[in-house]
Amino acid sequence: MSSDIFSTIAAEDYLELLEDSKPKSRDVARMLDFRKEDVSQATGVSLSSIRYDQKIPAQLQEKMREWANLLNLVAEHFHGNAERTFLWLTMPNPLLGDIAPRDMIRFGRYNKLLKFVVNAINENKR
Repeated sequence: MSSDIFSTIAAEDYLELLEDSKPKSRDVARMLDFRKEDVSQATGVSLSSIRYDQKIPAQLQEKMREWANLLNLVAEHFHGNAERTFLWLTMPNPLLGDIAPRDMIRFGRYNKLLKFVVNAINENKR
């Protein structure tokens, strides 16, 4: 079994996007610079159901938790620097076909982006 079995989970909540293991959904969306329309497109949750309060749909909350973890994985690489993390998220990346990582999420390509980030982290450990 790989020693990197836990490499898909951030070591810390560098960006303070979680509270009691629940995502601070509004902060996650803000970090990605997503409007409600973007969140709806990325999650498949109808626009009218996008909300960040106690009645957040379970599917949306789970996606926000996944995104918060991914953002913290990237922040981990940048030693917790939120500005550099945001810059990385918003800049087109040639290794992703000149698409910004945040747009990968918006277009529903979260799993591909997670694999890319985890592989990059593992390569940097070698």
